[in-house]
Parts: sequence; C-alpha cells; structure tokens
Amino acid sequence: MRTRTLLVLSLAACAAAGWALSAANPAVIPNLAGLEGAGDAQRGKVFFDAGGCSSCHATPGQDDRLKLGGGLELKSPFGSFIAPNISSHPGYGIGAWKVADLVYAMQAGVSPSGQHYYPAFPYTTYARAKTADIADLMAYLRTLPQVEGKAPEHRLDFPFNIRRGVGFWKLVNFAPRHLSNDFTHDASWNRGRYLTEAFGHCAECHSTRDQTGAINETFRYAGGVDMEGGKWVPNITQHKSGIADWSAKDIAWMLKSGDTPDGDVVGGSMKSVVKNMAELPDADRDAIALYIKSLPARASGPKPPKN
Repeated sequence: MRTRTLLVLSLAACAAAGWALSAANPAVIPNLAGLEGAGDAQRGKVFFDAGGCSSCHATPGQDDRLKLGGGLELKSPFGSFIAPNISSHPGYGIGAWKVADLVYAMQAGVSPSGQHYYPAFPYTTYARAKTADIADLMAYLRTLPQVEGKAPEHRLDFPFNIRRGVGFWKLVNFAPRHLSNDFTHDASWNRGRYLTEAFGHCAECHSTRDQTGAINETFRYAGGVDMEGGKWVPNITQHKSGIADWSAKDIAWMLKSGDTPDGDVVGGSMKSVVKNMAELPDADRDAIALYIKSLPARASGPKPPKN
C-alpha cells in the first residue's frame, strides 16, 4: 500500500513539474528597452519581405499584400490554424504592441498576454534573428495600413487545442539561438544564410517533419510533405533528387520571376513566396541563392505511400 502511495505521489509530482515547466515563462531577453522607437522602417521592409509576412497575414480575397488583417486558413494534421491580424490597428492588430512584444513573439513564441504561440507561426526560425532587426521590422509594420476585424480562432482537434501543451512541445523541440557569422565564408554567403535561416524559413516547408511536427534535421531542405495539402514540397539541396543542376543565378531568377530553368513556373504556396522575394534588393536575392546553392546534398525524405 505504501509503495502504491509513493508511486502515485511521484507521478503527481512529475505531472506538476511538467505542468510548471510548460508555462509560458521564457528567459528574459536582454537589452530591449533601447529598441523602442529605434527601428529603421526601410531596413525592416527587407525583413518583412524575406520573412514572407504577407503570405500568411494578408487578408484573403483582396489584392493588397500590405493589408495584414489575417484570416488565412492553414490546414494541418492537427486542425486548422488561422493567421491573425498583424496590421497596425491598435485593437484588432498589433498597433498597441511594443518592440519587446514582437521580440518575445518571434524569439520565444509567447504573446503579450503570456500565452504560447503554436509553431505554425515559425518562431522556431525567427528566434535566430537579431533583436535590432526585429525592431526594424516593427518600424516597417507600423507604417502599414490599419485593418479592422479580428481573424477567427484556430480550429484544432483535441488535445492540440490545449495551448498549454505547446509548452511541452517547446521543451523537446525549441532551443532558440541567434546566428553568428561563419568566417569561413564571405559576407554575401553570410547575408544569404541569415535571410534564409533567420527570416526566410525555407526549411519550414522544404523539410520532412517528425511525428511531433518538428523538422527532422536528417532531411532538412531535402523535401517533405506539404502539411496543408499533402503534396510533396521539393528537395532544394545539391542532391541529384534536388536542384543540383541549378546554378545560383537560376535560383536567384526563380526567386524574382517564378520561372524555373526547365521552362516551368512555380506553383502553390511558392507563388506567394516569389511575390515577397521579388521585392528584395537584387543583392539579397543573389545572397540567398548563393547560400541555397551551398546546401549539402541530402537524399529526399521518405515520401508517403500513394493512395
């Protein structure tokens, strides 16, 4: 009887510890006070375009990519995520946010109200960005139109609708770290790496994921299933099953025009990526292409069986 009681108490203690660890209490991010009002909107536009903010947050059914009223439905095996309003509206959007709020959202996946964000918002990538660059992004976001209206809530299956559970996911899958320059490569390569790995989040789509929905690093950039529609997102490494026969110039031109070297055009969600990338300075697109061309060859991930 005593052994059983100790076992129950131990399990209860473990459950309580796990619940405490899953709380949205990120480590304090230093040096944020001086960032409020210090951002450069012109520089922030580059991060906005590289990060593809409008691809998810522009209001569906209208042509202005800068009206960020949200509402786009992102389907997944866990249910439907709905992109929120991130316009400059102080009530419906993020117009009342401070720079620190955006930093915590992008680098810790935590909202100003202290809730976990679901990783459909790719803070696992954005966490690598510099806080000063996020301040620039906020400066640009503040120049964009206010959009009225709140986007619908996520429609998620149980138990994924329990937001506190994201804390457990983070314990296993989220280790935020900033990127530092790799001095074995030149400035252009490092710029491309930064835009790709800290804002562009190309790996979020072009990688195979494990059962928890996290990127399987063995197949990073080696292709994977589109979680929205089940289609295959291609391998973009230098493997023969990827884009080994593309040049850096081919990649840069595709990012600007949507045209591929074999005379085809990109489709699906990649069309909106091209709209964003086409807004970048040529030098930044060239840098991204240089970095992608340097990705190590990796065989494509396991494709799902055909029905």
